[in-house]
Amino acid sequence: MRSNAAVALSENHAQVGDVDVFWREAPVPDGRAPVLYVHGNPTNSDDWIPFLERTGGLAPDLPGFGRSGKPAHFDYSIEGYSNALELFLAGRDVERYSLVVHDWGSAALGLAQRAPERVERLVIINSVPLLPGYRWHRLARIWRTPLAGEIFMGLSTRWGLKQISREGTAGPGPAPDELIDRVWDHFDHGTQRAILKLYRSAPASVLERAGDHLGDLRCPALIVWGQDDPYIPASFAARFADALGGDTRVELLPGVSHWPWIDDPGVIDTVADFLLS
Repeated sequence: MRSNAAVALSENHAQVGDVDVFWREAPVPDGRAPVLYVHGNPTNSDDWIPFLERTGGLAPDLPGFGRSGKPAHFDYSIEGYSNALELFLAGRDVERYSLVVHDWGSAALGLAQRAPERVERLVIINSVPLLPGYRWHRLARIWRTPLAGEIFMGLSTRWGLKQISREGTAGPGPAPDELIDRVWDHFDHGTQRAILKLYRSAPASVLERAGDHLGDLRCPALIVWGQDDPYIPASFAARFADALGGDTRVELLPGVSHWPWIDDPGVIDTVADFLLS
């Protein structure tokens, strides 16, 4: 049942393994399993505030991003993030959960495949495909290249980030200043290092193997995809749906880009209604 009443969010820190992790949390209505929201690159849990206000749940800043720790020794990879999220859920005494992922949040699908029976509902939004046939976009190819990636990061400016953001939003862009500011405020050396390590950990063969057991996820699923995404072609929405093992609905959104809820705030209602139905 749909409810438009916003709930109160708390901000929290805890040690997860040997990394300090920040997360936002809101109470879950009707005693439901909590929703785990996992952001992508280069954002953080700020992405999920309007979703948490509707559905409740947990939204961590992944290690290397936002307000969480950014140690050089952390395993910035699909497996590393799956391990960290597994420890995070254990520390919150969460057994069953719903999962919402965007962009590199798809690393959490590695965790979901470890114990698919724990996942009640799944939402995939314009996410890095754990599937064969994906080719990295132009920026990712720079980040994946030693030295070129370091130089690119070292020369990064807020102005440059704002110009690049024109690619990821519909219309002439750029992205709203609010999004630019909350990315740039945390875009320090630790985050830059995490991005380079993450992209370099994931050649095509690794992405493909990471999704080998997507078919074991038989929970109801919703895939929301902005058709104008310059980073991940919309064809991967249907391919994700084909790979999953349960009843899956695909919502393709024309005139919408990589952050669908920014271009079309109605996406928040679509996702919340699915999770609470």
